[in-house]
Formats: sequence, C-alpha cells, structure tokens
Amino acid sequence: MDYSIVLTNILNPPVMFFFMGLFAAFIRSDLEIPQQIAKFLSLYLLFAIGFQGGVELSHSGLTLIIIWKLVAVVCAAVIVPLYTFFILKTRFNIYDSGAIAASYGSVSAVTFITAITLLNVLKISFGGYMIAAMALMETPAIIVGVLLVRLYAPSESDESISWKELLHDAACNGAVILILGSLVIGYITGPQGMSSLKPFSIDIFKGMLSFFLLDMGLVAAKRMSALWNKSTVVFLFAIIIPLINAACGILFAYYVGFSQGDALLFTVLCASASYIAVPAAMRLAVPEANPGFYIPMALGITFPFNIIVGLPLYLSIIQKFWS
Repeated sequence: MDYSIVLTNILNPPVMFFFMGLFAAFIRSDLEIPQQIAKFLSLYLLFAIGFQGGVELSHSGLTLIIIWKLVAVVCAAVIVPLYTFFILKTRFNIYDSGAIAASYGSVSAVTFITAITLLNVLKISFGGYMIAAMALMETPAIIVGVLLVRLYAPSESDESISWKELLHDAACNGAVILILGSLVIGYITGPQGMSSLKPFSIDIFKGMLSFFLLDMGLVAAKRMSALWNKSTVVFLFAIIIPLINAACGILFAYYVGFSQGDALLFTVLCASASYIAVPAAMRLAVPEANPGFYIPMALGITFPFNIIVGLPLYLSIIQKFWS
C-alpha cells in the first residue's frame, strides 16, 4: 500500500482549514464566519453533494442489481443511527444523541474519495453507482436522526405524538428536501445538467468546503470543553462503532456478491461518519445539538482512524475473504 496517499488526504486543504479554525479559536482570535454566510455554506454543500450523486446515478443507470445494492446502502443508513442512538442516549442528551447517531449513519466524503484513490492506485475496479450510493446514504441518516430527536426530545405539551406530523417534520425538513431534491434534479438532468452547473457545483466545491470546515472548526473549538467531560466514552464510541459497522458491511457485501472494489466502498460507507452533510443539516434541523460532540468525534477521531488504520485493514480482510 502507498502510504503517501494517506498522508496526502490527511493534509487535504479542507481538512487543514478545520484545524485552522480550531487553532484560531484556541488562541482566542476574532476570526469568525458571519451566521448568514455559514448558513449559505451549509445549504450549498447539501445541494452540491446531492446534485453530484444524482448525476452519477443517471450515468450508471438503474439495473435491478444496482437498485438492490442501493437499497442495501439505504438500509445501512437507517439501521446504524437507530441502534447507535439508544447506545448514545445512556450518556448524552437527546439532541446530541440524534446528531451523533445521524453522523455515524451517514458518510465521510473525504474518506470515500480516499478509498477510491486507493482502489485506482491498486487497479481494483468499482462501480460508478457507488458515488450515487454515497449521496443516497446522507438523506436516510439525517431523516432518522431528526425523527429520533423529534420523538424523544422533551415536549412542553402532554398531548400524544402525531406520527403523521412527526414523519412530515423529519422528512420535509429543509435540509432533507434540499439534498434529496438536488439528487433527483441531478438524476433527471444528467451530464448535461452537470456541464451547465460545473463552475458552481464542482469547480468551487473544495473552496466552499474549506470555508465550511473553517467555520466548523471555530464552532467546535468553542464547545470542545463538553467533549473532555466524556473523553473515554467519546473515544471508545468513535473507534469501536466504525469497526462494528465495517465488519457488518464486509459480511453483507460478501454474501450479496459485491466485487472487491464495491465491497471496500460499501464498507467505508458503513464505517465512516459525516462531518460535512450531517453537520450542515443538523445546524439547521437540530440547532440544540452541540457541534463540540458530533464534529470532533467524526472528524477528529473516526476520520483519521479510518484513513490511517481502517482502509488498509478493511481492504486486507476483503481480499482474504474474496480470495
């Protein structure tokens, strides 16, 4: 394995901007991103991720086999936040539990891109539809996270819960509508739509992502004190849960008949945690959740673990299973 790839992705500019935000906050700099601009960055990232996934889905086509594989990805995005929420609820409040669960049910785009880079270097083929699977996995995790918060959060009213209103509130949340609607529009317009929006949806994506992660670093650092009070629990969760999810992903991919390349990407989708789409969505949908928990856990612990240890470990296991 070429470990220069690992180093390259650890030193990826957007990720470095996150650490710059942390540093600026720790030295008490007056650097800040205005609230309205921060909200726009969140909306932009949801749009870009959804639209790119829809275009990739239109390019690969929808065969019956691909549909079943996409269904498996969506199921993983539902199951992970469901079971992790109840584990988290024993240590965190409802809002933080929902946000963290949604993060671990969703995916890390940078980890996914690193896995694709690794496969390309090793000349292991994979299906283009897996890029669409990455975008599809964002939405169910966000819906489940918001739904669990709405269901279990303390209510000021003693009235019984209306499941119709609850589902509507979760599924029709603005962040969910934006990423899902962008996915549909990308699928309908296809490569022609991508060509017309390329300067906005592709060319400036990393720059916008850098600003977003800079802001996330500033926000997370200001609330980091909450993380130290639960440091052992946070560290164990951020390492053990991805390993459990990866093991389940490998076993499922093996029995369903994924290729080695698709199996690694599916495993990464199961094992990674979102620090882009979910924080962007949770900032809008569950503002009560503390970014000092779900962002450092996903970006500060799970992300480097997957990049340095997880990817070579997952690929090694997959190659042994498939051989």
